Amino acid sequence: MVAGHAARSRRAALTALGTLVLTALPAAASAAPPPAPGPQPGAARTLGADGPSAQVLRAMERDLRLTPGQASARLVNEAEAGTRAGMLRNTLGDRFAGAWVSGATSSELTVATTDAADTAAIEAQGAKAAVVARGLGELRAVKEKLDTAAVRTQTPRTPVWYVDVKANRVVVQATSEQAAAAFAEAAGVESQDIGVRVSVHRPRVLADLVGGEAYYIDGRARCSIGFSVTKDQQQGFATAGHCGGPGAKTTGFNEADQGTFQASVFPGKDMAWVGVNADWTATPDVQAQDDQKVQVAGSVEALVGASVCRSGSTTGWHCGTVQQHDTSVSYAEGTVDGLTETTVCAEPGDSGGPFVAGAQAQGTTSGGSGDCTNGGTTFYQPINPLLSDFGLTLRTTSGESATPAPQDNAAADAWAAGRVYETGATVSHSGLRYRCLQNHQAQGVWSPENTPALWQRV
Repeated sequence: MVAGHAARSRRAALTALGTLVLTALPAAASAAPPPAPGPQPGAARTLGADGPSAQVLRAMERDLRLTPGQASARLVNEAEAGTRAGMLRNTLGDRFAGAWVSGATSSELTVATTDAADTAAIEAQGAKAAVVARGLGELRAVKEKLDTAAVRTQTPRTPVWYVDVKANRVVVQATSEQAAAAFAEAAGVESQDIGVRVSVHRPRVLADLVGGEAYYIDGRARCSIGFSVTKDQQQGFATAGHCGGPGAKTTGFNEADQGTFQASVFPGKDMAWVGVNADWTATPDVQAQDDQKVQVAGSVEALVGASVCRSGSTTGWHCGTVQQHDTSVSYAEGTVDGLTETTVCAEPGDSGGPFVAGAQAQGTTSGGSGDCTNGGTTFYQPINPLLSDFGLTLRTTSGESATPAPQDNAAADAWAAGRVYETGATVSHSGLRYRCLQNHQAQGVWSPENTPALWQRV
């Protein structure tokens, strides 16, 4: 969101929020059917990845050590891989065991299946087949047992657990093998059903309307704006739930009154949104390097292995890769489920800031370990569940701000702009049936017949 830039002299006097509760400072420091006929422009196939901003490319070149040509090729390859993975997921059904991209520039797509007979179908989509023992549904069932156990038991020695699709198993990050075994036993999970990653690191929340700009909560703590959103006529921004509770007041980077937390969830999830006053205007912008900006075109979820960049008010603009989705993290304040783990660094004050993949919004910074001097791990709250739970519309380059369609109603079968769709969902539109290929929030310019990257006619 945008207001006139002003002096930022008070930033140093305000403390970056490093935990949920912070002592207040003194007041002075406050094999599918073909897509529908019609033109298929490049942007419809790659959703803007074929025209990336110079800021995204430069950051990828620096942090992923790519040439300009390699960075451009990688973005296009990753976008197209997401569509192919979605088609194969819908084709394989329960046999689907996950998908990921790998390789610095080629972004080779691998799709896992529990049936070797699917190899030909996978290779026909230009992907590499991996035959594994367990489907994604079985792996998620194991993780759900751990999620349930974490509600009733303390997990300070097992702070992270997730589905690792590349290893075809559920992994627990623990301080020791014994701690992981005890957690598995409490969850009723056999020890052979999990992998263990021993680490001394414990993630912490990274708290400290252009995405990535600073804002201050009740004059005592700092976080970062995520993405601009709207709800009916109310403009605002998405951010981390641990940054503030409902009713908390915010001021902008320029110390001007800004808004109020409308809704906030933490722990369990780490999501919130702030409604702003008339002095602030929602934009699709995200702060990049050297006061440059990139713009958000949508919210299509990136695959494991894909490149992703983050903006934050402490450390600025950094890139890395997606490690895994559906990660549970046990912070000191409580467990948060459904996060995405990345190799992007972050530090206190970056919390709430935006993650983007190419031109697609991915999520808001939650927490992590390490720093941007020595490197680290950072987790983000995916943006699509946030939009869905709070009934928000992401502000994108299309300029749409319509109210999202209800997620559960009698017209759920009809495609509607503003609704969040998950891979496999089926809709009707203009007398035809379509199946969703990638998680995203629908936009009017992304109707099924015009967006084969997101929809497959059935």
